[in-house]
Amino acid sequence: LNCLYALIKKDQDQAQEYVLKLSDMIRFTVYEGNKEKVSLENELTYLKNYIDLNVTRYHKTIDIQFSDSIKNPQRQVAPLLFIILLENAFKHGVEVLTDNAYVHLTLTEDADSLTFEVKNSFDPNMEQTEEGIGLNNLKNRLDLLYPNKHKLVVSDDKSVYYASLQILLE
Repeated sequence: LNCLYALIKKDQDQAQEYVLKLSDMIRFTVYEGNKEKVSLENELTYLKNYIDLNVTRYHKTIDIQFSDSIKNPQRQVAPLLFIILLENAFKHGVEVLTDNAYVHLTLTEDADSLTFEVKNSFDPNMEQTEEGIGLNNLKNRLDLLYPNKHKLVVSDDKSVYYASLQILLE
């Protein structure tokens, strides 16, 4: 909201776009987040809105790359699984870095699985020793929603953080 407040004075057109994306995200979270499944298309829109809002929020250059290969945009998936990995990329990477911040994402659907990968820069000096609540919640949700049908890999190497979530489809 503080970002929106600043945008209203600086660029009213961009502020209007920001409000629309923010309202779409809130609507999705409130209405779709309670559903058992949502379309990949809607989940992808949610992720892209999140990226757009955060690029506007941080007043610095961020290398964002998002590629997707989705054959069936209406394929159903549990809502709000991928956002945790994306939020972490911004919170622990983009937010704390002053230079060379990047987030590279891939969402791939094939006949058997759905894979979401996030690779981002981070400051190893700011590294946390304990796993955060977001990843723990994600693991618990995956165990409930996709028992024995998912694989979550998280790793870091120097200043690069990598997360991959693969869901085996029915």
